[in-house]
Amino acid sequence: SNMPELHVCSVLVTGANRGLGLGFVQHFLRTPNPPQWIFATCRDPKGQRAQELQNLASKHHNVVVIALDVANPATITAAAAKVGEHLGGSGLNLLINNAGMVKPKTLDAETSEDMTETYTTNTVGPLLMGQAFLPLLKKAAQGSPGSGLSCSKAAIINISSIGGSIASSYGWEQMQVVSYRCSKAALNMLSKCQSLAYREHGVLCVALHPGWVQTDLGGATGYT
Repeated sequence: SNMPELHVCSVLVTGANRGLGLGFVQHFLRTPNPPQWIFATCRDPKGQRAQELQNLASKHHNVVVIALDVANPATITAAAAKVGEHLGGSGLNLLINNAGMVKPKTLDAETSEDMTETYTTNTVGPLLMGQAFLPLLKKAAQGSPGSGLSCSKAAIINISSIGGSIASSYGWEQMQVVSYRCSKAALNMLSKCQSLAYREHGVLCVALHPGWVQTDLGGATGYT
């Protein structure tokens, strides 16, 4: 194919210890020209559920595991400072906001707590991540030639879901997950706002629907 090959010097992935996030890390390691830095963040890097990620990090010196809970703003700020130290004078090319949560419930069973918790993780998290890492993304954009926007230059990728689509009722019979759907609809709007605000800094912002993936979040239901 004639598509220019994606080449990023540095990438950060949230929720990198399992599911899609771990898949992204593995994918970047397999590329012909792997990133110099892969910042793999998760809530509990020392925990049982991060074992596979730690194994990867021990084999690949370019994988740096960092504690970050997108629902905890202080950890976001701390992680941004750590990433900045590792990068030295260079910026961050690619931020993948992948961490997400779902509470599988019917509409009748939804609660204020579930709604708030899901929104905090799925929508507020990516907002704060964009704010905290913008200086590093700007730095990457400034250091890159050309005026176009691209993932190789500086980009925020928000992992959204067709569940957040207002036009499509895909998956409703299997999973109503109203709090999840609302949080992803809001994430789609956040992505639009980020694209409008960060464009002048040379930062590309998009929302991606990965399709159904059999992960802890997707489960056997066929839904991401």
